[in-house]
Amino acid sequence: MARRPKSQASRPSRRATAAASAPASARDKVVAAFLALLAEKRLEQIGLAEVAQRAGVALADLRDMFASPLGILAAHFKAVDRAVLAADYSDMADEPARERLFDVLMRRLEIMAPQREAVRSLLRSARRNPPLALALNALAVRSQQWMLTAAAIPAAGPRGMIRAQALAVMFTAALRTWLDDEDEGLARTMAALDRALGRGQRLAGLVEDLCFIPSRLCRLRPRRRRRHDDDAEEAAA
Repeated sequence: MARRPKSQASRPSRRATAAASAPASARDKVVAAFLALLAEKRLEQIGLAEVAQRAGVALADLRDMFASPLGILAAHFKAVDRAVLAADYSDMADEPARERLFDVLMRRLEIMAPQREAVRSLLRSARRNPPLALALNALAVRSQQWMLTAAAIPAAGPRGMIRAQALAVMFTAALRTWLDDEDEGLARTMAALDRALGRGQRLAGLVEDLCFIPSRLCRLRPRRRRRHDDDAEEAAA
């Protein structure tokens, strides 16, 4: 099984530590207030006026910062991404891709720990609300492209998008185990994540083959066109 992240990989960089100690901005307060409310009630029960009141900001200022609750969630996803990317992963350069990605995702779970109840509430709402599930998937795929990049795994182009989508699904499945994992060492979560990455690794070969088919067809087209042209010339002669 892939190992638990090393202390160096799990420890925030000096830049991340400095950011954590800086005074919270109004945007940070809004995101924190929204997550606190989300831990208490369903997403569809949270009004923007309530968020503004909990954050201690004017409703007009909240409108300038965010257009909707989904915009607040997007800001939270981005903040988690930044915290993960700010960690030092230089000691993982020589490790297999699967273990590098395992460490990055475990780091993400460590950062998300204070928002566990908010995540639980959000997943419940997504199960009942397909449009919300689609919107959250788009946010998750974007985040997982950054996680792949942090693990030094290509995330650009069609193949990168397929990897990110598959990883978003696998990470969401691991989240369900994480939500009920009361072990301080997150042993069940680590096992679930390792199994998910193992399945993804086995599927990687199939994905590569599927991505290779269009390029192979493109190489065949000129040859078929030339053969057609040769046949046309012979018929004309």
